[in-house]
Amino acid sequence: MLPPETAVWNFVETIARDVFRAYNFQEIRTPIFENTELFARGVGEETDIVAKEMYTWEDRSRAASEKGQSLTLRPEATAGIVRAYIEHKLGDRGLNKLYCIGPMFRRERPQKGRYRQFYQIDAEVIGPASAGSDSPARDAEVLEMLSTLLDRLGISEWNLQLNSVGCPNDRAAFNEALRKALDPVKDKMCADCQRRAVTNPLRVFDCKVAEDQPIIETLPRISQFLDEGCRQHFAAVQAILTKVGVPFTLNDRLVRGLDYYTRTAFEFTHGALGAQNAILGGGRYDGLSEALGGPPAPGIGFAIGEDRLVMSLQEKASDEKVLRKPDAYIAPMAGMNADAARLARELRRQDLIIELGDDSFRLKKSFEAASKTGAKYILIVGDNEIQADAFALKNLASGEQVSVPRAQLAQRIRGR
Repeated sequence: MLPPETAVWNFVETIARDVFRAYNFQEIRTPIFENTELFARGVGEETDIVAKEMYTWEDRSRAASEKGQSLTLRPEATAGIVRAYIEHKLGDRGLNKLYCIGPMFRRERPQKGRYRQFYQIDAEVIGPASAGSDSPARDAEVLEMLSTLLDRLGISEWNLQLNSVGCPNDRAAFNEALRKALDPVKDKMCADCQRRAVTNPLRVFDCKVAEDQPIIETLPRISQFLDEGCRQHFAAVQAILTKVGVPFTLNDRLVRGLDYYTRTAFEFTHGALGAQNAILGGGRYDGLSEALGGPPAPGIGFAIGEDRLVMSLQEKASDEKVLRKPDAYIAPMAGMNADAARLARELRRQDLIIELGDDSFRLKKSFEAASKTGAKYILIVGDNEIQADAFALKNLASGEQVSVPRAQLAQRIRGR
C-alpha cells in the first residue's frame, strides 16, 4: 500500500474510530496468531476457513523433547476476542463493546479486493445476558451504527440484507431437512457443494456457481424452522430498525460462513464492487463463549473487509476530506534554511501541513517542487522577509502574491 492510497485507509480508520467512540465502543488488540484449536473449536472444523484456508504451523521454539504447539495466523477476529473475553474475565465488567482493526490471513484464491493478507475492521458486543447482551436492541444498535458509518464514509446506495439463522435446535432441524433435500440432487452440483451437502449443508447457500442456483432455490428455507423465541427476537430487530429509519431487505437465503452464528445474520452490499459485492457482514453468536470453554456470553458482531471498503472509496482519493495536501511550501533563499525551519515549526504547531524546501534550490526549482506537492501556497523566506518579519505568500493557483506579517500567516494560509 502506497501513498496516496494509504490516505484513503487512514480516512476510513479515522471515521470508524470516531463512529465507534460515539457508540461507546473501546479498542481491543489481539495477537496476530493464536492456538490452532481456538479456530477449530470456534470457527468450525468443517468450514472452508479451517478446512482449507488457514496458515498453520508447529511452533519449534520448545525443547526438542517437547511436542510442538500448533499455531495459526488469525483468519478472523471474533474467536480471538471471545478468547480474550474469557481469559481476562471481561464478563465481570458487564456489557463489553469492543472493536479492533488489523490484518487477517486466509489462503484462498486472490482476486480483486480479496488477498491472502487482508484487513478487517471488527466490532463485537458481548457480555452476560443479565447485562442485556442477548437483547434485540443490541442487534439493532449495531446495524444502525453500521449504517451511520457507511453514510459518514460517503458510501451511498448500500443495501442491508437481513436474516435469522435461528438457535442451535432450529439449525439442527434445518440441516437435517437440507441433507434430505440435497441427497438426490447433490451429484449435479459443484464439488464444493457435494462436500458441503455431507459435512455442513448450510454452507451450500454460500455457493456462487451459477449452474447450482436453480437447485439451491428449491431447498427449504430457514424461516420455516424458527422457534417462537427466535421469531420474536427477529421481529423486534426489524421493528427497531424501521423505527430509527434504517432500510433493510429480508433474505432468508443469507447465511454466514462460520459455525458460531445464531439468530440475526446480516450483510451490507454495494453495487460498485461487482458480483462479490459484500462490504461487510456479521451476526449473533450466543453460544461461542461456551464452545470455547467460557461462561454463557451472548454476543453480536461484524467484520468489515477494509480492502474492499477502500476499493469502493477509491474515486474519493483526491477528495480534500480524504487526501489533505500541503497548505504551504516554504522556499528558503540562500542561507535561509534555519529561519525557514523555524517558520515551518511555528506553522505546523498551528495544525497546518507544511512542506519545507532547501536553500540550494533556485526559485524556479522551488516553484516546481511546490507544484508537485499540490501545495496551495508557496512561502518565500529571504533576508528581506526576515528583517521585515513579513513574508511573500503566493497562491499557486491564482498567481496572487502578497506580503503577510509573521503573526498573520497561519490565518491567511487558512483563507481567513
